[in-house]
Amino acid sequence: MVNQRIYSVTQLNTEIKNLLESNPSFYNLFVQGEISNYKAHPSGHHYMTIKDDGGAISAVLFKQDALKLRFKPANGVKIIARGRVSSFPKTGQVQLYITDMMPDGVGTLHLQFEQLKQKLYNQGLFDNKYKKALPAYPEKIALITSPSGAAIRDMIRIIKRRWSFADILIYPAAVQGTTAPNELINALKLANRHNKADVIIIGRGGGSIEDLWAFNNENLAYEIFKSDIPVISAVGHEPDFTIADFVADMRAPTPSGGAELATPDSTKLIYDIKNIENRLVKSQNKQIELYNQKLKSLLNGLSSPKKIMEQKNQMVSLYKLRLIRAMESKQTERKLKCDFAVKQLEQAINKRLDISKRQFSKNCAFLDALSPLKVFSRGYSVALDKQNKAIYSSAQIKQGDILKIKFAKGSAECKTLTIEE
Repeated sequence: MVNQRIYSVTQLNTEIKNLLESNPSFYNLFVQGEISNYKAHPSGHHYMTIKDDGGAISAVLFKQDALKLRFKPANGVKIIARGRVSSFPKTGQVQLYITDMMPDGVGTLHLQFEQLKQKLYNQGLFDNKYKKALPAYPEKIALITSPSGAAIRDMIRIIKRRWSFADILIYPAAVQGTTAPNELINALKLANRHNKADVIIIGRGGGSIEDLWAFNNENLAYEIFKSDIPVISAVGHEPDFTIADFVADMRAPTPSGGAELATPDSTKLIYDIKNIENRLVKSQNKQIELYNQKLKSLLNGLSSPKKIMEQKNQMVSLYKLRLIRAMESKQTERKLKCDFAVKQLEQAINKRLDISKRQFSKNCAFLDALSPLKVFSRGYSVALDKQNKAIYSSAQIKQGDILKIKFAKGSAECKTLTIEE
C-alpha cells in the first residue's frame, strides 16, 4: 500500500482522459444508435445521449460542427455519428465528441465516402500543389451537367450576366443513377480532347447523398485529377461535400457559385476601369495645370520680344565692332609683315640679278671669243653644202658641186672645179 501511487480526483480524471485520447481507435470512429435526452443549448452546442438496447453514452455536438448538419436532430431519431471518445475531467464522465452525424440508413454510403476520401488523400490527389489556377478572363467555359436540370440554366444565366464575352460549351451527362459516373467521365475526357475550354464546371443541384453519389466515384476523381483544363466542382448545396469537391482545382458551394468562380464580374470590371480612367484623367489634368503654372511663371520672368531684340542687336553691334577692330589690327600686322617680306624679296632679287648679270657678261665674253663670227672677222669663211651643213673635208664634195661660202659679211655660191686632197 505504501508503494502505490495515490491519485487526486483531478489527476485520475486527467489520466483517464489522456488514456482515452491516446488510443487511435477512439480518435475517429462511427457509433450507431438512437438519440435521447436531446437538448439544443442557446450557445449553439447540442447535448444528447446515444443509446441502443444494451447501453448508452453521453455525447456533445459543438456549434461549429452543428452548423454543417443536413438534418435536424430529435429524440428517437436513429443516427450514425462520427467523432472521438474522451472524458470531461471536471466530472470524469466519458462521452462522445461528435464532429458529424447522419440519419441511419445512409451510414454505409458515408462510410464508403470516408474510406475513399482517405485513400485518395493518401495518394496525394487533394494536395494544393496540384491545383491549377483558374483563368482570370476565360473565353470559353465548358459545362458538364444534365442538359435538362435547373443547375445548367442557373449557370448559363449567371455566366451571361457576369461575363457575356465567354462562349459556353455544353457537354451533357447524367448526374445521378448508375450510368452517371461513366457519362461524367466521358464528358470530361471529351472536353479535354477538344481542348477548347479555358475552364470546366462539373456539377449539379442539391439532393440526398444517394442523389449526389455519382460525384463520389473513384474513377471520376482520377479523371478530374488528370484534366489538363482547370476543373470547378459545383455539386449540391453549401453543406454538401463530394469526392469531386476535394480533387477538383476549385470547389464551389453550388452550381451558381461555380459560375461566379469561373467568371469575372464584367460590371465591376467596367466600374473599376472607369475609376482608373477617371483617376488618370484627374492626374493628367493636374499635371497640365502644373505645367501651365510653370509656363506662366516662365512667361512672367521673360522680357518683351522688342527688348530682347534690342539687347541682341546691341550685342551684335558690339561683336561686329570688336571683329572689325580685330580684323584691322590683323590687317595692319599682316601689311607690315608683307612689306618687310617684299623688301627682303626685292633685295634678294636685285642681288640675284646682279650676280646673274655678271655671270651673263662673262658668258657673253666667253661665247663671243668662241663665236665663228669672230673667226670670220679675221678673214676666214665656211663652205656649206646644199643642206647648209659645214664641209670640213674635201672628201665630202666632188667636182662640179655647187657650194655656199659664208663670209663675215654676206655669202656666195661657187662651183667646184678641182679637188685637192
